[in-house]
Amino acid sequence: MKKEFKILNKEAMHAGFFRLNKYQIQHTLFAGGWSEVLTRELFERGNCVAVLLYDPANDKVVIIEQFRLGPIDEPENAWMLEIVAGIIDAGETAEQVAYREAEEEAGCVVKKMHFINEFYTSPGGASEKISLFYGEVNADGIGGLHGLAHEHEDILVKTVDFEVAYQMIQDGRIESAIPIIAIQWLALNKHNLPI
Repeated sequence: MKKEFKILNKEAMHAGFFRLNKYQIQHTLFAGGWSEVLTRELFERGNCVAVLLYDPANDKVVIIEQFRLGPIDEPENAWMLEIVAGIIDAGETAEQVAYREAEEEAGCVVKKMHFINEFYTSPGGASEKISLFYGEVNADGIGGLHGLAHEHEDILVKTVDFEVAYQMIQDGRIESAIPIIAIQWLALNKHNLPI
């Protein structure tokens, strides 16, 4: 099978903080031939970076907490525990964004940055691709309120022992996929971290 798809039409439905486009597409089928014409909406926000900030000497993970609209139907979950993340702007590399966001969102100076992996967060309906990094920090004195006022960021930063961060996943306090992936990566790699 030759894997192909055709965009028959693209219509802008919304252009604001994020973009929503409607596509009419066809794609080749595993059984041969082409699919019917499919109409799908795609949430387009650009590519992003996430950084797992970790102090290996003290076994501490930097966790941030901020308001998120996604869980609007579950108001008690609207303040989510996450890791540092941000959108890649034109002219920036993913690594540059990782360093910048670590400082803006958590007040952290990263000693060493290591690329972990890239992944799509929800490819069935969103174009967002995450570049995930591990950033080594000294967690002494990290905490408090951070974020950029002109971006309306209101971020509470704290450090927790790795075991506490891992327990937050197990007991459902961390519900966002990106920190779950990052902390599970750390669980698998913390005794052999990249230099």
